[in-house]
Amino acid sequence: MQISPRLRIVLSVILILPFASASAQTTGTIPAITAPSFAPAPASSVPAITPPAPVPSATAPSARVPFDSIPSVANPSAAASPVMPAGALTIEALQKLGLEANGLVRAAQSQVGMAEAGVVGASAYPNPQVTVAGGPQHARVPAGLPANYHRQVTVAQTIENPFVRSARIGSAEAGVEASRAGFDQVRADLAAQLRVRAYELLLRQEIARMEGSVFDLMEEVRRRIKVGVGVGETARFELIRADAEVLNAASRKEAAELNAQRARVALRQFTAGALKPDFAINASLFDPVSLPPLEKLRQEVPAVNPDVLRLQAEWERARLRIDQERASVLPSVQVIYSNFQEFQYTSNLVGLNVTVPILYRRRGEIDAAVADSERVRETLEYRRFEIGQLLESAWQGLQIAQRRVEMFEGGIIKEAESALRIAQAAYRFGERGLIDVLDTQRVLRGILADSLQARFDFKLRNENCNTRYRCRCNCRAACCGMRRRGGCFTGQRIRGARAGGREQHYDQAGAGAPHQDRPADDDGSG
Repeated sequence: MQISPRLRIVLSVILILPFASASAQTTGTIPAITAPSFAPAPASSVPAITPPAPVPSATAPSARVPFDSIPSVANPSAAASPVMPAGALTIEALQKLGLEANGLVRAAQSQVGMAEAGVVGASAYPNPQVTVAGGPQHARVPAGLPANYHRQVTVAQTIENPFVRSARIGSAEAGVEASRAGFDQVRADLAAQLRVRAYELLLRQEIARMEGSVFDLMEEVRRRIKVGVGVGETARFELIRADAEVLNAASRKEAAELNAQRARVALRQFTAGALKPDFAINASLFDPVSLPPLEKLRQEVPAVNPDVLRLQAEWERARLRIDQERASVLPSVQVIYSNFQEFQYTSNLVGLNVTVPILYRRRGEIDAAVADSERVRETLEYRRFEIGQLLESAWQGLQIAQRRVEMFEGGIIKEAESALRIAQAAYRFGERGLIDVLDTQRVLRGILADSLQARFDFKLRNENCNTRYRCRCNCRAACCGMRRRGGCFTGQRIRGARAGGREQHYDQAGAGAPHQDRPADDDGSG
């Protein structure tokens, strides 16, 4: 059966007309596109879907909160240092206390006293020798000579060779200078160790403070993630990861606190327990340092280094020992007076006792003294060169440490802080997760720890140059004070007495001229 074209047109019109009328009705009701408004919707038979009531922020805040409300890692700086208590010690006061209380310094001071006692013994005159003898006398032929009683008194006084005496006194004085230089070396080493240990304690305290802030941060993050897991907005895997981060932060915080306590104990050990257990240090790793130019250090260190001064004094003592051994070849004279008395006679005798160096002229002792002098001289030359090289190395290390500090504070820390701000912005817009931001903060925390370590290395290098090699701890100022109290003797006084043709007796309360010594350093290092 075929359908005619007219029938097809009629059927198409019949099918399209209802849809066209319905379309015309709905087209008149479409609103124009306008800006969104908050007017109430028209009433409808279908109930509107209302959103759930928001959870109160006091009990269940949203997992994605503004990142500014989360604590961040504290950036250690000079302005962020905690307020010191009233009884806090400065580095100089701590150094002075340690030098006064340490037993090694007292032992080195006793060595100086022993050397000064050797000067007294070397400058003393030899004592006279007195011999007394007596007894009965019996004749072999009693009839010819009756028995009687006789006695004899002999006095012997040694007159020293003046060249031997002068060389012996000079050698003893050089021994005093060597002991005093060793005492200065002990004080310089202890002063450097005290200052380094103090800065190490400050470093450990800063790291412990930073690790504490990291632990507080992770605790807050874990609490927020736990709330998000509770309301179903965050996966439980994030909570497990946050728990692991909290445990790691707690472990690092405890280790940092224990390291700070260990540094405190080590510092009290160097002060022989003179510090209180709860002492505080009024200083910071960010305190400025001052050091003269390298050229000035090259000229100053060989002249003031205690080790070089000690070897110079030992070399002087060895050379004077050569003079002493050579002068000992010349004989010393012993004056003898003898008085003999018996029943019939009285006899007075005066004589001289001289040792003539014919068979042995002390060649072995002289050669040994010459060899010892050469040994000390070679050691002195090598030590001067070695200290110069050590100073160059320490200076280069100081420059490297200073450059590291400048790099951290000038670029690395700023870049890490910029990366953290970018991560925070990405978190606010939902492009990054909270753990990614925490990873960025962990990187910043590591950079800050490295910055503190660089600051400590800079302080350490500075103390090696300033205290250990230059002996900037006022060692001689303390010894000079001891001399003014009459506790030790000076070579100038003994040499002055010897040059005047007389020997002056010194007791422990001697009141000689004040000792002219090197002035105390005014750089505040002790």
